[in-house]
Amino acid sequence: MQLQNQHRRSGWAASCVLSAGAVLGLLAVDAGAAAPAVFKAGFAERDVSPAIGAEQPGDYGKAYHKSFHDACKARASVFDDGANRVAIVGLDALFIRAKTVREVREAIEKKCGIPAASILISASHSHAAGPTGLFLPGEFDHASPEVRALVYDQTVVADPAYLEKVKQGIIDAVCEADARRVEARCDAGFGLAENTAFNRRFLMKQGHAMTHPGQGNPDIVKPAGPTDPQVGVLGAWAADGKFLGCIVNFACHATTGPGGISADYINYVEKTIRGLMGDDAVVVFLPGMAGDVTQVDNRSPYKIAQFGEVSARFVGGRVGAEALKALLAMEQHAGPLGPVKSVSRVLKIKRRAPSPAHVAEALELVKQDPKKVDHVKWIFAKETVVLDARIAKEPVVDVEVQAVQVGPAVFLTSPAEYFCQYGLDLKAGSKFPFTFPVSLANDVIGYVPHEDALSPTGGGYETRLTSYSNMEPTAGRQITDALLGLAATLTPGTVPKPPALPPFKGQAWGYGSLPPQLD
Repeated sequence: MQLQNQHRRSGWAASCVLSAGAVLGLLAVDAGAAAPAVFKAGFAERDVSPAIGAEQPGDYGKAYHKSFHDACKARASVFDDGANRVAIVGLDALFIRAKTVREVREAIEKKCGIPAASILISASHSHAAGPTGLFLPGEFDHASPEVRALVYDQTVVADPAYLEKVKQGIIDAVCEADARRVEARCDAGFGLAENTAFNRRFLMKQGHAMTHPGQGNPDIVKPAGPTDPQVGVLGAWAADGKFLGCIVNFACHATTGPGGISADYINYVEKTIRGLMGDDAVVVFLPGMAGDVTQVDNRSPYKIAQFGEVSARFVGGRVGAEALKALLAMEQHAGPLGPVKSVSRVLKIKRRAPSPAHVAEALELVKQDPKKVDHVKWIFAKETVVLDARIAKEPVVDVEVQAVQVGPAVFLTSPAEYFCQYGLDLKAGSKFPFTFPVSLANDVIGYVPHEDALSPTGGGYETRLTSYSNMEPTAGRQITDALLGLAATLTPGTVPKPPALPPFKGQAWGYGSLPPQLD
């Protein structure tokens, strides 16, 4: 813990190794296990961009893509310690549903033998990506015709053909990464991207919190939550020194919106790293806990671009530059270390339901023409009705949490848009020198606010009951406690150091040992 705090303050990059293997359930690790003799790593990617005209998720209503900016990708890494393998995947998507993850995991296990439980898939949360949800086709066939119309006609629904493209893209990327494994060295460390991402929630003079109160709003008192400026990085090099790829972990909404179909600022993270490390380097991006953190600085006194191309380049370039600094510092420390384990469990978490009176009021409002009533009120009324139908079918949610150990590092995953404070709690409570919180992993359960956001001084967009934000108030704490419990069953690997310098037996540099000359 002391070591991790030191790295958080300084941004210094240290070493760790990724080998592979995962199982479901709690596993005890032999603290005296020897480092594996052979360590391999492989990286690959696939283009999974949606087509122009496809539905664009990211809001509670319908929207469609009209242009193209840059490719959305499935980016895969596979690590092998000679006995076990693990795959870690970053997907340029708003989110990915558990059903899709199960199908992908099963296909990968069948095709290349990586155990389904050894696969981590996280969505970057790009609001400019393809239709992987909000809902899946047929998910509300149990509901009334009125509710089905609200879901299928008024909300973004995953496109079956596009889902197949995404699934095949992930499968192909993982299996190619597996086939491209070579003997490798792997390190981990941190950069520090300060003043790049900002908490979007604020305590206001009226006594409760608001989300995005507006730049320059004089009623802002203070932020209602923290940020996490750490840029977590894990890099891999082949035995001959060639850079293979890296994993980058950072907590910020991918909402810069450079224009058109896009991986958002992740595109510029990749461009920045590739600019120095090589055009064929694969950059696997895993979002941190950023449910309340975006690129928007509501307290900036200046008129600046907070969305669009400039904003995407600003966030992605700064995060990429910090990742590069970490990679450069760790390159000579890399080595084939272990162990790597993966443990997971499934929590049963209740949804919080709207009151019958709330539902009845919403039903009356959604019967009206949405163009003739207040747009915000109609949207949230629609969401109340849809949530009521969702709870009728699924009042309790299966929530998978996963801890993937990578030597002295651990990835702790949540399927939520998880508030930033929980990510900091995970880092503070973990005994690992390097803890990388990962959100929107292996499923999506929507916003999970911190307890404070649901208190009398709380409030804001994320706390409103919708089909997307509805976990019981204790959900966040349940997830954090479960993840720390999983991490506690694992024993961190040794943080490697460069080889010690042998005793000096040479001679001083001839040119440098001369006395001063004054004539």
